[in-house]
Amino acid sequence: MLDDLLVVGFDLSAEREVHIGERPLEQWRTLGYRRRETVVCFYCWRGIDAPVGTKVPLLARGRIGGLVRPHFAHPAGTAPPGGHSRETVWHVNAKHRLARWADTLSNVTRVQMEQWTPDRDRRADVHVTLDDGSRLALEAQRELITDELWQARHRDYAAAGVRDVWFMRPDTRIPHVLFAEHTPAWTLYHRDETAEARLGEPHDRGPQWWTRDLRLFAPHHPPCAGDLVVRERFPLADLGLDADGVTFPPAMTERLAEHTARVRRDADHARSQQPAGTGRAVAARSSRPTGPALGARPVATGTAGAPACGWDTVLRGLPPSARRIPGALRAARTVLIRTPRGCTPA
Repeated sequence: MLDDLLVVGFDLSAEREVHIGERPLEQWRTLGYRRRETVVCFYCWRGIDAPVGTKVPLLARGRIGGLVRPHFAHPAGTAPPGGHSRETVWHVNAKHRLARWADTLSNVTRVQMEQWTPDRDRRADVHVTLDDGSRLALEAQRELITDELWQARHRDYAAAGVRDVWFMRPDTRIPHVLFAEHTPAWTLYHRDETAEARLGEPHDRGPQWWTRDLRLFAPHHPPCAGDLVVRERFPLADLGLDADGVTFPPAMTERLAEHTARVRRDADHARSQQPAGTGRAVAARSSRPTGPALGARPVATGTAGAPACGWDTVLRGLPPSARRIPGALRAARTVLIRTPRGCTPA
């Protein structure tokens, strides 16, 4: 697919990687094949699938408004046999695309590529600093990553005070550990400059559902591990960044808020339909101790004419010598639990 075939250039004059979207096509053509030839294939120059320093001036192709989007290409016969690794091409393009996107956002103060954390444990594909001081690592993941490796990277970023944000290559499976750790994952498409989110389907409403996290009963992002998911795709230019990661466009944010508000109304209605005191009774049952604490001596009150049942009552029925026998108190408690129906609890 085109996502895997785009070529990144290297400007020999500026000594840096360059992307087709950074300048108008005509300027790139002036610097490319059979002109100045200062823009060469980044992969060949760096020794990826070719000897280090291989100089292959690039063609700038595409038309404004045309069916073929602007892109760099090798002149005929100059690409390595079989072309460059699709994963490598996607990854380098993804870094550039994410960096250029982040740099357009009004709340972003600094964007750096291949930036190490202060302790040099991790190197972010794209490191972003927001105007509130938050730091993000935009990670372009080109292949399946194991749960263990992802968790190690995630922990290292967290220890450095950096929020990791994950963009996956199309057709790359997203590890469930991301969703188990409540971490969103996006799929990045180069061909139309879009990003796709996965949202969890609303959970089934079981008994007492209104006492749980109500967000789970509306479409929720990120999904829970094992959720059925729906996919929502957006132009990258419509997305934003904040301290928690990628933010949805306003229309999507409003849509999710409407779903959540509807769930809250349903929960309020369900709660109001419960018999009076039901909620308190459920809470009382859940907090009621299963038996008297060791050493507790409740007063036996009872109702008139009915035998009172409590520790005092039971213990008074034991001879003094029996109270010193090991296990006697346990036996007394058994007596209390098996009290006849006519006995009134103390």
